[in-house]
Amino acid sequence: MTLSTDAPAGASEGARPFASADDAWIWTMGVLMARRDGAGPVTSLDAVARPCEPDDVVRCLDRLYRQRRIDLAHARVLRIWGERQMAPPERYLGDRWLWREAISRLDWHLRTCGIVAAPL
Repeated sequence: MTLSTDAPAGASEGARPFASADDAWIWTMGVLMARRDGAGPVTSLDAVARPCEPDDVVRCLDRLYRQRRIDLAHARVLRIWGERQMAPPERYLGDRWLWREAISRLDWHLRTCGIVAAPL
C-alpha cells in the first residue's frame, strides 16, 4: 500500500526543499521570467534539484487567493518584487508589510506540500 501525499512528483527523489517561502517564491519568479523570455521548459535556475515545479508554488498562491487569504495587492507586491528577485527593502514599508503577510500565509501551504523544509 502506498501513502498518499500532497508532495509533488520528484519530492522524494533526492530533491532539496527550499529553506523559506521567500526563497521558493523568488526561485519561482526567476523560472517564470525565464520561461516568459523564451528559455523553454526551464525548471531550475540553480544546480540543486527542487521538490516542485514553479507552477506548484503558483497553485498554492492561487489557493490562498481563492480562499480570500490574500488579495490583489499582495499578488502585485509578490510579482513586482519577485521580478526584482528580492524582498522589498525596509524603506518600502507598505510593500514590505504586504510581502511579509503574503509570504507568511504561503509558507504553511508550501511546508505541507514539502516545497519548504520544516523548521528545525
